Amino acid sequence: MNISRRNTLKALSAGALASGLGGFTLPFAQAQSAPSDYKALVCIFLFGGNDGNNVIIPADAAGYAAYSAVRNAGSNINIAQSDLLTIKPSNTSSTYGLHPALSAIHPLFGMGKLAAVTNMGSLLAPITKAQYLAGLSRPYQLFSHADQQAQWQSLVSDQPSATGWGGRLADAMAASNGSNTFPVLTSVAGSALYTTGNSQSPLAIPSSGAFGLTGLTGTDAMTQARATALKSMLQQGKDHALVKAAAEQTEQAIALSAKVNPIVSGTNSSVASLFTTTGNSLAQQLLQVAKLIEARASIGLSRQIFFVSVGGFDTHTNQINTQQTLLAQVGSAMKSFYDATVSLGVANNVTSFTLSDFARTFKSAGTGTDHAWGNHQLVMGGAVKGGTMYGTFPNLQLGGSDDVTGEGRWLPTTSVDQYAATLATWFGLPAAQLASVAPNLGAFATKNLGFV
Repeated sequence: MNISRRNTLKALSAGALASGLGGFTLPFAQAQSAPSDYKALVCIFLFGGNDGNNVIIPADAAGYAAYSAVRNAGSNINIAQSDLLTIKPSNTSSTYGLHPALSAIHPLFGMGKLAAVTNMGSLLAPITKAQYLAGLSRPYQLFSHADQQAQWQSLVSDQPSATGWGGRLADAMAASNGSNTFPVLTSVAGSALYTTGNSQSPLAIPSSGAFGLTGLTGTDAMTQARATALKSMLQQGKDHALVKAAAEQTEQAIALSAKVNPIVSGTNSSVASLFTTTGNSLAQQLLQVAKLIEARASIGLSRQIFFVSVGGFDTHTNQINTQQTLLAQVGSAMKSFYDATVSLGVANNVTSFTLSDFARTFKSAGTGTDHAWGNHQLVMGGAVKGGTMYGTFPNLQLGGSDDVTGEGRWLPTTSVDQYAATLATWFGLPAAQLASVAPNLGAFATKNLGFV
């Protein structure tokens, strides 16, 4: 076959990118000394819009009665009071309950390792119900899956964005890793806006199996000849900028795969036994994250950012059964991951947090719910100031002060920018650079929510 060398390089580069091996950046020219500690952020995205109204529920008599009066009307999507996993936040006199499917992580709240951030959403600035009804200061395309997923991942709420806040945080913190070119960002859930920076690109690894270009490893003569030929080919024609860039990217991809593949495809991880991955894709993804954290010494980064996800939360129908199944997977996976960080001695150095498209309406729509706005999220880790609820819990009254449409779409009182800025500050980002990660932060009086 008459395959040109240039086309071969192009194909190799495209293949590397598709496999998650490309998108490197060269060391920052003004590299600073690396921090002496290690920290990692793990974003857990719940695609489809998780119903926070059934994740954190008022458990006192009056509060539960207000909840049940709406959620039990017609479609029975309420959670029975006797099934709630009771939590008593240290900063409120009220009692709440977690969804019963979260039994695995329920004890972490009492241990002070799990916190809740309530009624949070994408916002341009603080907004009143009157302003919303007048069409003022509304984020772009509210209640749209694609747009709200993008806004929670990018923090850009008035137009589409090419970068995510995890990517921009990696841009700002990359220099702290010195001359190490191992990607700061790793996604175990494919391509994600959250992990896209201006200069930093993610390493995308599979949730299971081998990672790398096939046919280049092995001791047989054919494989050795193939590897030698490829290496020779990659040294040719580097006087052409495009060919040089493609060749260097492929060389870096091959070198990275040689380092990453033994970690993620190996079977000797000390924490693998802590995870139950059968039928739980999130647990499988978090196991891969745990393996990379376990190998942090050989990787050599002081800061890492990870992205994992699970879908199916768009519960327009059959919400009770669907959410039960999904949240059980989330709870089990998060607890296994927390236990892994304890076993590895880095529980205080790893903070995990959830994001989702939006909440769901408090009022049912048949056996499910519709798209809404303000939602509740969970933060987990040894450094988390847990056992506490942050933000302002909404008034659960249809058409009330917090409901912008009459169907239980809560007006957020906390911004995702504030949430991200709190995490970024813990991660080590200087206050002067917070606006590069959370562009709307300046509109809010409170910059740090204090949960970590």
